[in-house]
Amino acid sequence: MKISMVAAVSENGVIGCEGKIPWSLPVDLARFRVLTFNHHILMGRATYESIGRPLPGRVNLVLSRRLDYLASGCLVVPSFDDAIRLAQFGHESELMIIGGARVYEQGLLFARQIYLTRVHAEFEG
Repeated sequence: MKISMVAAVSENGVIGCEGKIPWSLPVDLARFRVLTFNHHILMGRATYESIGRPLPGRVNLVLSRRLDYLASGCLVVPSFDDAIRLAQFGHESELMIIGGARVYEQGLLFARQIYLTRVHAEFEG
């Protein structure tokens, strides 16, 4: 199974600010949907909470060390290894890591590809 990351970054290295994406790029959102649709996606708890719901058309995996954490419509996993095993068990061809910062850091150890959008502006974050 291939493991990939999907991210957007500003010219000054910002990927988010206070749990939100500080820009609106409809073309990038459409690309994100195409890349991740019908795949397992892995996100951190804070990223899930900022989205507020599972993303449709995908198997949503939420990484959380809290064993009692519930994310409606998602599968909560305590470790990266558990997320990988779950995606493999689901016969996934490409697990997509979608953030946040700590999950991206961990994902660098596993990812073979990064789908990166460069945002040609600077933002606080």
